[in-house]
Amino acid sequence: MAGRKRQVLAADLSQAATRFERWRKMRVRGERIPKQLWILAAKLAGRHGVSHTAGVLKLDYSAPKERLTELPPSSGAGGPPTPPPSFVELTPGPLPAPSPCEIEFSDVSGSTLRVRLPVGEHPDLVSLVRCFRECR
Repeated sequence: MAGRKRQVLAADLSQAATRFERWRKMRVRGERIPKQLWILAAKLAGRHGVSHTAGVLKLDYSAPKERLTELPPSSGAGGPPTPPPSFVELTPGPLPAPSPCEIEFSDVSGSTLRVRLPVGEHPDLVSLVRCFRECR
């Protein structure tokens, strides 16, 4: 097509295209594409996109897309996502040294409440904010 730039193929796509062409030249008419080539096509589709891979390998767009969902999760890029772990333990890092704290509340009217707390003080912030909003 006129106006299209030629793209340099990734090495893995180029090698796969060569393997597909070699298989096409040696196959018996009506023979199905071997499972190993489908797995390769599905992995490449996960890495380079279904449309691009199908075009380079001269396959129907829907074929690599369907095969992509069939890959086991351990097969690398392009397989279905693995489920998140059911439990993750987070270990806390070292706590910083206690220091004084300053909290500032403001509202849309421009009113501001600033509270300076010494080390170790833990006021009821919900009540403090409620009072700030209602007591003006």
